[in-house]
Amino acid sequence: MKFGLVGFDGRLGSEVFNLFLEKEHSCVYKYSLGTEEETAVPDVLIDCSLPDVFEKSIELVEKFESPFIIGTTGLTEKHFAELKRIAQKVPVVQSFNFSIGIQVLLQLAKQADEIVPDWDVEISETHHRFKKDKPSGTALMIKDAVDREEVNMSSLRLGNVAGDHTISFGGLGEVLSINHRALSRRTFAEGILKSAEFAANAKPGFYTFTEVLFKNK
Repeated sequence: MKFGLVGFDGRLGSEVFNLFLEKEHSCVYKYSLGTEEETAVPDVLIDCSLPDVFEKSIELVEKFESPFIIGTTGLTEKHFAELKRIAQKVPVVQSFNFSIGIQVLLQLAKQADEIVPDWDVEISETHHRFKKDKPSGTALMIKDAVDREEVNMSSLRLGNVAGDHTISFGGLGEVLSINHRALSRRTFAEGILKSAEFAANAKPGFYTFTEVLFKNK
């Protein structure tokens, strides 16, 4: 697979770059602020950057007409409207978290909420000190998984934590907590690789990572 990577030198971008090369895919386009290299049209374009670069990424998708994988957090409704617009032309896979474990957590949280709808719910998340958005996109995904109008969320920014997320359900006599801890950003890179393989053979449309993993199951 020939791939393009926006944000290739960032924390996640570096993991994606190394994993794809390890799997013998070739990087034919890479971009970061101040650096742009292009040797061919990519079979898939991946964005591991920040919302500031979003418009550039959209320009590239329209230029290459390549399937698009985006893991940028902090996206607004305007950004999603643009993603759904280009999804009419190419496959787009969007997620705030490409971890398989988080997908399992989302399924478990939804089931727990259906069983104990009258229990209290709290979500907490911890990330590295450099993460700008708060709460995290993953915390918002977890909130969307439960059928509650309001859920309290707490955020910590400490050291170099890749990502810790917990949803807790509390009754008057017990507390149930479902926790996920990312030990390495490689887990996100592996999810992005699965998404790239999926998008390379998908029809135009807007897809989530949940659909990548469970669409045919």
